[in-house]
Amino acid sequence: MPENGRDRLRELLDAVLEGTEGPADGTRRRLDDMADDAFSSPYHFSRLLSRATGEPPVAMRRRVMLERAAWQLARGTSVTDAGWAAGYESVEGFSRAFTRAFGRSPSSPAGASHWLPAPNGIHFHPPTSLWVRAEEPPMSPLIEQMVAHDLDDTRALLEIAKGLPANEFRAIRQPGTTVLAWDGPEESIAAVLEHQVFTKEVWLASMEGLDLPTRDDAPDAIRLLERHDAVGPRWLETVRDIDRRGAWNDRLIDALCDPPESFVMSSVIAHVLTYAAHRRQLVRRMLTAAGRQVDHGDPIMWLRTQRGASA
Repeated sequence: MPENGRDRLRELLDAVLEGTEGPADGTRRRLDDMADDAFSSPYHFSRLLSRATGEPPVAMRRRVMLERAAWQLARGTSVTDAGWAAGYESVEGFSRAFTRAFGRSPSSPAGASHWLPAPNGIHFHPPTSLWVRAEEPPMSPLIEQMVAHDLDDTRALLEIAKGLPANEFRAIRQPGTTVLAWDGPEESIAAVLEHQVFTKEVWLASMEGLDLPTRDDAPDAIRLLERHDAVGPRWLETVRDIDRRGAWNDRLIDALCDPPESFVMSSVIAHVLTYAAHRRQLVRRMLTAAGRQVDHGDPIMWLRTQRGASA
């Protein structure tokens, strides 16, 4: 029985959800606002809720509001209205956040569920309630962060590469460079980035039973960015699905190999992440040689940026 008849956790959760009933209130509420509604200091409010639920209040609200947006979109709400109601000031910002969270764009067909992975089973329940799921599948935050960082970092490098003239983009910068023998030479920015995108395309084709994707012998940076934006959400959702089902030890019989080969799913994801990280640093060296300024690609700094954007 809650002390003095009070359910303090329920009060804290109410403070997180407060203000979601209107069409345009969104997530612009800050930590101070939530703490005020719970009659608590921001520090005490954040510490209590994080300890009780395993999720900081700002991150929880942002996730719950994205779940609500997915539910609204499935019922015909426009992307603009759903994004505004979720607290985003631009359609572009909402689309990026939604795609990163759900592995699909807000304009694509609705998925089977509007719930996102949660460490506590707390989800949006229509029209303005929270639902606490008794048995939430365990999350793998390390894998989630590694996959999301790889996708975001690759996109940032492609954006920089877009600014290069075609001859600089395709120029041989590290003669003789080969990442994997069966992939062939990767001596230019264009070649490394094309392999970076194609790797996910070909593994997804194997997992989904599709035909072998076509290689691009003369890749264009803009087209590569389009391909990355198409394959990235599918790749993220595939990894999440493997995690949800606990399918890390399942085997993939890859019919695209000649002869077909068998791969353990965990080794496939580890393979992609390992060589993706190597290629991103390889591209950084090449971009620096081309006179472009790049950061270090540090996941620590990336995560700080993500959390700052959620605040």
